[in-house]
Amino acid sequence: MLRKNIAIDLGTANTLVWIAGEGLVVNEPTVVAISADDNKVVAVGEEAKKMLGRTPEALIASRPMRDGVIADYQVTEAMLKYFIGKVVGRFQFFKPNVMVCVPAGCTQVERRAALDATLSASAAHAYLIDEPLAAAIGAGIPVSAPSGHMIVDVGGGSTEAAVISLGGVVTHKSVRIAGNKIDEAIQNFLKKKYNLIIGDTTAEDVKLKIGSAVPLAKEEKLEISGRDLVFGLPRSVVVTSDEITEAMKPVLLQIIGAVKGVLEDTPPELAADIIDKGIVMSGGSSLLRNFDKMLTEETGVPAHVADEPLLCVVRGTGLVLENIELWKRSVSTRG
Repeated sequence: MLRKNIAIDLGTANTLVWIAGEGLVVNEPTVVAISADDNKVVAVGEEAKKMLGRTPEALIASRPMRDGVIADYQVTEAMLKYFIGKVVGRFQFFKPNVMVCVPAGCTQVERRAALDATLSASAAHAYLIDEPLAAAIGAGIPVSAPSGHMIVDVGGGSTEAAVISLGGVVTHKSVRIAGNKIDEAIQNFLKKKYNLIIGDTTAEDVKLKIGSAVPLAKEEKLEISGRDLVFGLPRSVVVTSDEITEAMKPVLLQIIGAVKGVLEDTPPELAADIIDKGIVMSGGSSLLRNFDKMLTEETGVPAHVADEPLLCVVRGTGLVLENIELWKRSVSTRG
């Protein structure tokens, strides 16, 4: 095996890289900093994330993925090249095989863009797999069995809800609402109620520290700082967990709406299986406190978060790449 097999979960918030036989080797934010003059990549990942919202005019720090798909082709290609180079080494004689996962609801054009970007980033063969299928395999669900399993993958840019049976996706819904929209909802709430403008990083911080999908038994408080909308000066306010729960609720209900849509389209035989087995949640945003509780309350179907939900998609993609012959009909390829 001179050629390396690399699985990449190209997420809106984080990019994870898995090497067959080695496991997870990279887990970094999907952020790229480029210089404005010559479009050269200055920093990628963790280093670039620190620059978000803090760059001078000569630098641009941006997220090249939006809603789970490629928004900036050239920057994504440069980022893929960086990550592949990082794990393969500079002087690799044989180009690696690379598999990337995409949202099940993305268009043919978006799929082609992902394949092209992967091949341009020095891959010998590029493969694509649907995110919900990869997440289900990575969560340890026996997807090849003739029974229905439901997976809800809540990432940074998109939410994928799918029912899987006999190694394929039976019915699915993809909404471009996930972790980033939750952060936006927190920002908008603070702007309306307190006339306070905060950045994306602060909003995410608030969500992680005191955010909860359902009101907490004991209310928590957090002091946050930002810029006053009226006077333009720095200011701090104290927010409560109940306020944040209220701010996030409309977005969470939209995500749950997609789950309900899939349950409505599920054939009766598979619906019976899902009631027995429950809904498996994966993706970074499924870690939001009590989100599984809210999903169970709203749908009436027991929901639980998978082990290591952040790694489900990339692990599943890696397993498919290791057994590519078995999964031939579930992946698209070029190279």
